[in-house]
Amino acid sequence: MHFNGITKRWVLNTLGVISALLLLVSIIASIAIHFYYYEYVEMTLNSRADDSVSNFFSLYSNTDEQFESRAREFVEGFKAKDIMEVWVIDKQGNVIISSSGFPVNDPPEMPDYQEALQSTKSDTARWTGKLPSGEKVMALTQLLGENSGAVRYLISLEEVDSQVSTFILLIFFVCLLSIALVAMSGSFFIQSIVKPVMQINEAAQKFAHGDFSTRIDSHHYNDEISELGETINYMASELSEADRVKNDFISTISHELRTPLTAIKGWGETLLQVGDTDPTLLSKGMQVIIDESGRLTGIVEELLDFSRMQSGKLSMRLEKIDVLAELDDAVFVFRERALREGIELIYNVPHLPAPMNGDANRIKQVFVNILDNAFKYTEQGGKVIVVANIIDTTLEIMVGDTGCGIPEEDLPHVTEKFYRSCVSARGSGIGLAVVDEIIKLHHGTLKINSVVGEGTTVSVLLPIEPVVLTDERSSQNE
Repeated sequence: MHFNGITKRWVLNTLGVISALLLLVSIIASIAIHFYYYEYVEMTLNSRADDSVSNFFSLYSNTDEQFESRAREFVEGFKAKDIMEVWVIDKQGNVIISSSGFPVNDPPEMPDYQEALQSTKSDTARWTGKLPSGEKVMALTQLLGENSGAVRYLISLEEVDSQVSTFILLIFFVCLLSIALVAMSGSFFIQSIVKPVMQINEAAQKFAHGDFSTRIDSHHYNDEISELGETINYMASELSEADRVKNDFISTISHELRTPLTAIKGWGETLLQVGDTDPTLLSKGMQVIIDESGRLTGIVEELLDFSRMQSGKLSMRLEKIDVLAELDDAVFVFRERALREGIELIYNVPHLPAPMNGDANRIKQVFVNILDNAFKYTEQGGKVIVVANIIDTTLEIMVGDTGCGIPEEDLPHVTEKFYRSCVSARGSGIGLAVVDEIIKLHHGTLKINSVVGEGTTVSVLLPIEPVVLTDERSSQNE
């Protein structure tokens, strides 16, 4: 696991905080245990210092012999010899008897005894320290009255300290074990995050260099990172498809531009050589140049419209227009083409105005584009049918053809940018995308129905102002 990024932040923030917290808890627990055990020893000593001891010695102990006899009797009857040692001190400060059975001929310094003698508030004093032998003890001295001696209780702290040390070591061991478990579980958890993130980072770098074939293995964990991996895989698929469509578009548009340019250049060179010696050839050549220049203009305008549409700057100049009048103009443009290509054009619309607020040029662009597609995919001898109906405040214009049709799986995509259902037909693949956007800007709807081998029907529904229905315009067959 690399110590950087997420791992470093986790170690410093999470593991560091947990370690510090556990260490603090361990220290507090150690202090509490130490205090508890010493407090217990102190309570045990204090429980021995009561008035009954003084009363025991005050009876029949007027002389030194009597005091010593009472001391021996007290020590012999002392029942806590297994947990503490007791000394009896005479009024000269000498230890006359010990419960250990060994004489204390050279008694050590007894700070608790000296403190009890000097105290004016209490007849007891406590001291914790080490004996000359090095043994750590807690001692409590109780004076037996004025000039009557004292009793000193001593409890060894060696075993207590050993138990306290054992508990402290156990606490710190548990603390270290907890930190280790947290580190191990956190390591696995961080690894489960870092590893897929690194894969995502590597995949993103490959995407940045144009390699969209890379995929992220996101099936190990059923969590948000797996969802992110699946989303990125989906994004890569979409980018790959978009890249393919873009390349196809560049290839297509290059071909679309090259064809008229080749014709213009070829006829220009021919006319330059012929000059005005052949008026018929000159007229034909100039017409070709004009037609191909118009075709180039149309392609460029289509590209500009698409660019405006992508940037959200496809503007509309709204004014009161007659939609059916614009349709008439568009159909008129295709009459000569229908004759030239041997396609029957059937036109049947109401003999009524269809007023609405719209952009006349954009609406006409919609009809021209739809009609161009209909003629493009219809072979000689086929039909292109244009029908319009007014239903309340909706104008429905249907353009049908008897062309090759569109496969059902392609229908949802025909209005997408660069999409072409038939790659062999000329066109940039952005015409219907622009048409769909223009219709939406006019609050209308574009519908496409098609059957492979039978033809395609494109329906445009536009909101218009209310009109009164009268007779319909007769059919015209061209």
